[in-house]
Amino acid sequence: MRITPASDSALLVTFDDRVSLEAHTRVIALFRAFEQRHDQRVRNLHPAYASLLIDFDPLSATHQELESLVLSLSSKLETPEVLTSDLIEIPVCYDPEFAPDLANVAEHLRLSPEQVVTLHATGQYYVYFLGFSPGFAYLGGLPQALRVPRLATPRTLVRAGSVGLAGEQTGIYPNDSPGGWQLIGRMAKDAAELWDVDRDPPVLLRPGMWVQFRAVSEGVRS
Repeated sequence: MRITPASDSALLVTFDDRVSLEAHTRVIALFRAFEQRHDQRVRNLHPAYASLLIDFDPLSATHQELESLVLSLSSKLETPEVLTSDLIEIPVCYDPEFAPDLANVAEHLRLSPEQVVTLHATGQYYVYFLGFSPGFAYLGGLPQALRVPRLATPRTLVRAGSVGLAGEQTGIYPNDSPGGWQLIGRMAKDAAELWDVDRDPPVLLRPGMWVQFRAVSEGVRS
């Protein structure tokens, strides 16, 4: 574990130099330990693949004080518990009208569209972190057979609920937005909102959770 100042009001805790589930479980364990403290000196926490950025109030704490707290909390972490998080199932319609890149993805991977859907819907995916837009979860664990590059030219508009692939990840767009991931489906209309400001917390998916997709044929969100 490395602890380094990231700015005059931030501390970066790095657990590894590569992406691994083992490193990320330590990230999430420390992230949750800080959440449970409700320390008013900490303004925000930003978990990533193998690191945690701690944004703090420089008028009420120093880098040295936060580093001491990190070391104290890290010595008590129980990372195996992170992997027992509940599995959230999300219904997805993979029909061609909601999957504009499915045929190209299948051709690129030398699979049939049906094989792409089956592989995607039978996997279990780990929420590494949120970013890009509110509620957008980066999901790791995509099978090697489904790994494709991003689009050469991003779309100016991707509909909310669209499910995409990019590199080693899959993800769901929570809101209408631009995007460059390859779209292979869209959430069903009865799926829970990924981002809801009236919910506490507003996000459905949080780092450390597991996600599984379920193929459905009913309608999607308009």
